[in-house]
Amino acid sequence: MTDHVDRVMAQWRRERPDLDPAPQGVIARLHRIANRLTEELVAVYASHGLAEGEFDILATLRRQGAPYALTAGELAAQTMVTSGAITKRVDRCLARGWVSRSPSDIDARGRVIALTEEGRALIDAAFADHLANEHRLLRLFDDADRELLAALLARWSEELDL
Repeated sequence: MTDHVDRVMAQWRRERPDLDPAPQGVIARLHRIANRLTEELVAVYASHGLAEGEFDILATLRRQGAPYALTAGELAAQTMVTSGAITKRVDRCLARGWVSRSPSDIDARGRVIALTEEGRALIDAAFADHLANEHRLLRLFDDADRELLAALLARWSEELDL
């Protein structure tokens, strides 16, 4: 079986026989798969009226457990985006009634972002569909393959400080 990456690597072997394009067999495929996975994931979010960033905000709050709330700084740390991006995402969620924003009891300058009941119902439904979608996307692999792949990627993530 030959795919696009195999063809690209063959072209590089022909044009630059002094270089080894073997890493592209992993890196290029991961990049192509990641792009496709993003498309597949975003489609499920959109079916619930959510953009990727909004899904991320709601899911991050929901997995905290009751009272489903974090400061803006904690949200930024747990979603790994800038505080400016958090503000934009939270503002969109706030406008839709999915979250509330209130002063922090600990720091008067800080704000606490919390899921509303509507936001919780939305993310519960969206997350169930998200997991079903992820199971579908991994259906090619049996349990052992999924565990091995997860372990390899975890090891690589650790090496890259992700």
